[in-house]
Formats: sequence, C-alpha cells, structure tokens
Amino acid sequence: MNSEPKYWIIVASKDHVKTGLAGGFAQACHGKASPLKRMRKDDFLIYYSGKQTMGRPEACQEFTAIGKVVDDEVYQVRVSEDFCSSRRTIEFLPGRDVSILPLLSGLNFIQNKKSWGYPFRFGFFEIDRHDFEWIASRMLTEDDVPTH
Repeated sequence: MNSEPKYWIIVASKDHVKTGLAGGFAQACHGKASPLKRMRKDDFLIYYSGKQTMGRPEACQEFTAIGKVVDDEVYQVRVSEDFCSSRRTIEFLPGRDVSILPLLSGLNFIQNKKSWGYPFRFGFFEIDRHDFEWIASRMLTEDDVPTH
C-alpha cells in the first residue's frame, strides 16, 4: 500500500467549516460518505469556502481550515430529525484564513486562471503536494507546517 499521503480540498461555507473545526471533524458534499471514504489516515485536507454562510450570497473566497486525517473511520451523526451526516475525525492545525486570490498563479489544480472557481464546483477533489504546500505555507506558521 502506498504510504505517501494524499491531499484533498473540501468545499464548504465558512460557517460550516468553523463548526467542524470546533468539533474536530470534516464533512463533505452535504454529508455524503463517499468522498470521505476516499481519504486515508495521515492524508491532509484544506477547506475552501466560497461563501461566508450556506445559502447566502456573501462571498468568502478563502481557505478556511487545514488538517490531517487521524484514522480510517467514517462515522454518521444524526444532525436533525431528517438528516444524518457522514464525518471523519480530523486533527486541525492552527491555521489562519487566507484569500485564494494571491495564490491563484501558483496553483496547479487551477489551469484556467480566469475561470479559477471551476474546480470547486465538485465540492471535493485531490490536489498535488505542491499545491498543498503552497496553500499551507500561507495558512500556517513555519512551526506548524506538517512534515511527511
């Protein structure tokens, strides 16, 4: 089995990201399990928030959390009477929110810099190590950058 970590982007509104940050968990694609099952222990993830609040138009356009997957378990939580969400346990790093705009030119996963929002419409996708390190270097202090 490949021991190299993978690197993921999850798209969620900033208010939802901060809830996960406080609770030490990640959700993706409105609570679906399948994206979370692609992640493995010791993979890394970065949240991108296009919006401040789900369902509202106020733009955010920031990377809003960064962390490491701590185990291989996907679990479910009943969020309300009619909604169960799949989650992963995440060790979040003490990162700061960073605008995507000054980072665009250095991101490999954004091929068309004029239509840079296109990849985010999928809600969950893998990025390469270079892109992870490029974003992480802006979000984290030097002491907090993960070693592989």
